[in-house]
Amino acid sequence: MTEPPQPPNQPPTPSGYGHLPGPPQPGYGFPPQGANPYAQQPPTVPQQQAHPGYGYPPPMPPGPPPGGPAGPGGQRRQKLLIVIAASVAGVLILGTGAWFAFGKGDDEGGKPVAQASTPADAKPSASASVDKGDGSGNGAGEQEDLNAGRKQGEDKVLWLKSSKVDGPGAGVDSKGQWIIGDTVVKSVWKSLTAFAVADGKEKWTLSFPTELCGVTPDTTTDGKTVVMFKDGESDSSTCNQMRLVDLKTGKAGWTKEVPKEGLFDIMTSPTLSITGDTVAVSRSTTASAFKVSTGDKLFGSAQAEGCKPGSYIAGNNKMIAIATCYDDDHTVEVHDADPVTGKSTWNYRLAKNHEVTSVYSLDPLVLDISDKDKKQRGIVVLGPDGKQRTSVSGEGSFANKCGGGLFGSIQVCRGAVVDSNTLYLPTTPAAGTGNEVVAFDLGTGKVKWRVPAGEKRTLTPVTAVNGQLVAYRAAEQDKGGEILTYPAGGGEPTATLRNPSGPASAVENSFYKPRIDYVDGRLYISVTHLLAKGKDEKLLMVFGK
Repeated sequence: MTEPPQPPNQPPTPSGYGHLPGPPQPGYGFPPQGANPYAQQPPTVPQQQAHPGYGYPPPMPPGPPPGGPAGPGGQRRQKLLIVIAASVAGVLILGTGAWFAFGKGDDEGGKPVAQASTPADAKPSASASVDKGDGSGNGAGEQEDLNAGRKQGEDKVLWLKSSKVDGPGAGVDSKGQWIIGDTVVKSVWKSLTAFAVADGKEKWTLSFPTELCGVTPDTTTDGKTVVMFKDGESDSSTCNQMRLVDLKTGKAGWTKEVPKEGLFDIMTSPTLSITGDTVAVSRSTTASAFKVSTGDKLFGSAQAEGCKPGSYIAGNNKMIAIATCYDDDHTVEVHDADPVTGKSTWNYRLAKNHEVTSVYSLDPLVLDISDKDKKQRGIVVLGPDGKQRTSVSGEGSFANKCGGGLFGSIQVCRGAVVDSNTLYLPTTPAAGTGNEVVAFDLGTGKVKWRVPAGEKRTLTPVTAVNGQLVAYRAAEQDKGGEILTYPAGGGEPTATLRNPSGPASAVENSFYKPRIDYVDGRLYISVTHLLAKGKDEKLLMVFGK
């Protein structure tokens, strides 16, 4: 085997990194030999007694929260080594120290086969799939008052929407959620529906001819996004149709087909990301970029020189490529990409058998890198010139959350938060325990502080504001969830929002792998998958003052 040539921007190997630790012992949460840790699994709902009168799927038993956090706070934890990364001869070398253990991934369920549908409509239309409710805040006029069990000091449910879909046996996806001004938009199978954030009244619905199969949380500055839908209803249909949508008005713009970049361009579950006027469409080992305003192609991996990009990841006026190099070892390279031309100015080459499993942030650039042979991983921080700034180390078992599935691609992680100099990661809990959130200093690579969620509670980072962490503590069957704000130095949090107890907490607790957003003092919790059995299912729950 040949070593890749040494890039001029790689730092020397730090002293003390000369030996690789042995593989982790059983119990670290690795998949069994030969298993694909990134394969998508359809969500299942265990049989439990549902809260009477709701008609929703029964609540999930206690378990990992949305985004999968959590190792026990205050109890014995398995040690895990983050990546200690150094570079020699142009490659990333993993050295001694603590290694991260893989936790269970957070990929959502597999893609269902769409059934017959009405033709596409470029104009907003009424929706029969979403329960409009009575505008009073519970999403259905005959539901009981979700705020009836509120205790002193608790805030309230603003509104709840349900959905009734008769879909394929595997259920349907509902991954998209966008908050644009006074509107929240939710995807449901073959449509997008917008609600007023204040009272939940439906504002518009935009229908598609087939199921939506690719969405991004990203939007342009004027509230537009790009979604993808299938080119037909058959089992052999591919996810190759792009459409521009104005999320403020519900009006559709251009529709374009994503051209194939080669014979092995598999468009099953593309990953989209947007920066400026560029939308990147990544799938399996191939990626392309298009103009958001027109849908015209800008560049793609087939035209790339050198290592072939399998993913373009965009956001915050940045774009990077994760590429495979066709040397003897098929090493992986990370390089910057101009959002208009795709050209790069720096590259960072990984060692043999190493891959990027997650991207936590593009600015600063924070990468989760794994050793495929040893099932070990670690975190590396790169500067704007592609040089390694530091590596991150600490104890805990942390979920690997951002794999793209068998034919998907990597995107910026949700459930991990990065601000200018801090990475916040949730640990993965052992059964029956709570988790922690750990704050890492990106300048030194060391742990700054860690906070426990509390006994049997789970804590998920949501965002960072003015150096403070905003996190969601998930609900329990008899206790509502909370939005907590942690000071920059850690310590006791301030409860920004306390969700109500009583019937509301049972519904909140029953969301399985939900999408969570906290915007302008309101908490939005929605499903990412529906059973689609022709019965009412909860769709979107909103909390506020």
